[in-house]
Parts: sequence; C-alpha cells; structure tokens
Amino acid sequence: MALWDLLTESINQYTGLSPTAFFTILALMFVTYKVVSGMFVAANDYTAVKRENEFVLREPVQMGDVTEVELRAYDGSDPNKPLLMAIKGQIYDVSRSRMFYGPSGPYALFAGRDASRALALMSFDPKDLTGNIEELTTSELEALLEWEYKFMEKYVKVGQIVGGKIIEPKETGFEDQSTKHDGDESKETGSEVKDL
Repeated sequence: MALWDLLTESINQYTGLSPTAFFTILALMFVTYKVVSGMFVAANDYTAVKRENEFVLREPVQMGDVTEVELRAYDGSDPNKPLLMAIKGQIYDVSRSRMFYGPSGPYALFAGRDASRALALMSFDPKDLTGNIEELTTSELEALLEWEYKFMEKYVKVGQIVGGKIIEPKETGFEDQSTKHDGDESKETGSEVKDL
C-alpha cells in the first residue's frame, strides 16, 4: 500500500493531475497512437512487405546456360523461383528489385526475357522485347550500354542465354568492353551474328 501512496503522490506532485486523470490521459494517448499508426501500416501490408523482403534475402543461384524459352519461366509468376532478366544475352538475378520487375511492377514485362532492344529504345512495346540490337543507332546503343553497366553494378550475373543468335552491330562508334572479341580486327561496318 505504501508503494501505491508513493505513486499517487508522485503523479500529483510532478504532473498536477489526480491519478485517475493521469491514467485516463495515458490510456487515451495509447489508443490514439494505435489508431494513427494503424492508418499508415495495416497488419496485412506489413505481412506483404515482410514477404517481399524474403526474396531480397535469398542468395542468387547460378543458372549457367539457359535458353530464351527456359528464361521465361523466371518472370516472377512463381514466387519460389528467382526473378531473372537478360541484357545482351547476360542473365541477371533482379529478385531484389521485385517491386519493379515482379508481376505487379512497372517493368514486369522485361522479367524472364532478354530486354536489350526494349531498354535501348526505352520502349514498352512487346515486339521490342528481344535481344536483337541490330539497326540501333549509336545513341540507342549507348543507352543500352548504360543499362548494362547499371545491371552489372547492381545485380548478380547468374548465366547467359544459349541456343539462339544475338545480332550485334560491328562498329558503333564507341568501345564496349562487354561485347569486344579478342582477335577481331575487322573494321567493316554492318552486322555480326554471334552464336550463343
């Protein structure tokens, strides 16, 4: 009982409130906090965010050589598979950016495909979702190279596309180390077909 008397006396001395008023205000503050915080993050949203973060925590799995048809299975429709995307035949694990490349993301149509042409043209047209970069202008190829460097920096390369052909320009007017071939001294212009 002495503890209760000490507590009520301390509340009255430090706050100037009766214990009943103090605990009523404390309860109202707690209810207000719960209501306001509930407006910003619903319990279901928190669960969804937590589930999205599970994908980020997974280590990228090396896929090796993959055909374009096999790559399409990694478009994010199966949450148990990594989310993959290719640029110039090189496959990257973009699972950590599921919010962008996942099924409801703004770049979802690029997932599970070689999106080289679409990225170079900055196009969302389904006919541009190909690795064919033939007939692109120098500025479009430079834009693609910038995308490639961003992907190299941000994502892990997990494989490459095989079983098809990627058509690349021979002379672009700038040096691209990722497509440079040793011993290729050709100075011709035109296109080169590269087997994967």
